[in-house]
Amino acid sequence: MDHEQHFRDVYEAMFESLLAYALRRVDQPDDAADVVSETFLIAWRRAREMPDGDEAKLWLYGVARRVLANHHRGGVRRERLGERLRHLLRAAPAADPSVVVPVRVSVRSMLTRLAEPDREVLMLTFWEGLEPREIAVVLGISPAVARTRLSRARARFRELLEPSERVSAAYNLEDER
Repeated sequence: MDHEQHFRDVYEAMFESLLAYALRRVDQPDDAADVVSETFLIAWRRAREMPDGDEAKLWLYGVARRVLANHHRGGVRRERLGERLRHLLRAAPAADPSVVVPVRVSVRSMLTRLAEPDREVLMLTFWEGLEPREIAVVLGISPAVARTRLSRARARFRELLEPSERVSAAYNLEDER
């Protein structure tokens, strides 16, 4: 019997059992489906190593057990990350929306009036905090070209502003970060 047919036979025979196994061990049905999918993906990749008969069943349960362990470790990591992010968000000072929202809308509106390359280089600079040499890597261009594009994009942005807005606009771009 070829490996592909062996895999198909094992899949057909074991899918429901593995799904039930996973459902009993996770909180969400979607997670169980992910565990079973990952288990069979590994089985497909290692089809030549999969034993025959009842040994295949035990082998798949072993694979599923390791996939579940990885799933649970990932959940713990996600929970820890979520807790750190919640802590950071609680510690961040809340901005007054009556001030921030109109400025943000104005800056975004002006950015949409720029060509995509200008908008991208400005956003990478002011919102992502990247230096021209870093922008060059992201965009796949030389640092000299990145500096030139940034200079030209800043000039085009300033041209969109009313004279009274020009001084505060540079600060507002940085506040969007």
